[in-house]
Amino acid sequence: MTTFTPLTLEDRITGSLIGAAVGDALGGPVEGWTPEQITERHGGRVHGIVGPFHEDWRTARPIAPYHKGDGHITDDTLMTHALIRVYDAVRDHLDAYAIADHLVPQLIEKPVYIPELETEALPLQRVFLAEKWIVARLHYGHVDPREAGTGNIVNCGAAMYMAPVGLVNAGNPASAYAEAIDIAGAHQSSYGREAAGVFAAAVAAACAPDATPATVVDTCLSLAKDGTRAAIEAVAEAAVRHHDFESALTPLRDAVAPFDTVGPDYRRPTLAARRPSRLHSIEELPVALGMLLVAGGDYRHTVLGSVNYGRDCDSIATMSGALSGALHGEAAVPSDWAKTVAEASRTDLHAPARTLIDVAREVYVRDTQRRDAHRTAFEALTGTS
Repeated sequence: MTTFTPLTLEDRITGSLIGAAVGDALGGPVEGWTPEQITERHGGRVHGIVGPFHEDWRTARPIAPYHKGDGHITDDTLMTHALIRVYDAVRDHLDAYAIADHLVPQLIEKPVYIPELETEALPLQRVFLAEKWIVARLHYGHVDPREAGTGNIVNCGAAMYMAPVGLVNAGNPASAYAEAIDIAGAHQSSYGREAAGVFAAAVAAACAPDATPATVVDTCLSLAKDGTRAAIEAVAEAAVRHHDFESALTPLRDAVAPFDTVGPDYRRPTLAARRPSRLHSIEELPVALGMLLVAGGDYRHTVLGSVNYGRDCDSIATMSGALSGALHGEAAVPSDWAKTVAEASRTDLHAPARTLIDVAREVYVRDTQRRDAHRTAFEALTGTS
């Protein structure tokens, strides 16, 4: 009789963070393209780490001068690791003020090695405009951090790096959702902020001992609001009809399209793109959840489906990789992929996980003490025990 050793907190945090980074690196070189363009460029579907879409990446448009591909992580992982450093400094739950006090200085004061630039630079020099907004509003504008995200374009910018919030709240999706919503207030509004909360909740749900792709999606549906909930529901309904990403690529896109404001041409967004709405959703999170369902949680299948979907596939694969890694641990992530990504990106993928494991344990102790104090106070008020 075969016995299975339950995954520990360490297994799930390590698997999630490495899984996210590897997914990010695999999706980077084909970000922005359609499944058909990806197939034409690579002579078929992508099945692992590939080089840049344009061989002369230094001058190619529209992404020059970034060296996407060859195992390089992108801004998704840079921001994820930056948030872990914020947790390392605070050693407790975070809020929007932690973004102002700790994340902003990282973006503008502390150079790091940026694989896509092949040099050390300030993260601000690599992040997208939606992340530069954080610096403009909080550092230069002195806006209340809880409201700084209002007015920013609405996209997946906040959601893409919220996996650490789910991991610190492992097994407690409602707490992860609330914390991520607070944090993301410094960065996003509307359905971009909502997606950040739901993704963090999904990661927390994936850490539960009996978690499955279906329970993760059910948790998301129990917490998600407005268009985000509707989009996840529509994509999930389409996903359960498929067991191979090849047949699911078009149905998942069709399911999320009514909620996606970017439109059919990813590089030429519609006029409604990235504007606040209670009816719409970012595309990335529902598709990541859909690919998780299609693959039954299998890491390789989940991430390759996300990558070959195209469009914003580095963020989709970051999210789906984090979820599959949390479900199954580091062993589920192909070791050759992880080794190549770590070496190519000159990044220790295990170090952030070790940091967050320690923080998660400390936060749990603090939470226990707070719950005990609350129970004592409540029992004194009610005369119960």
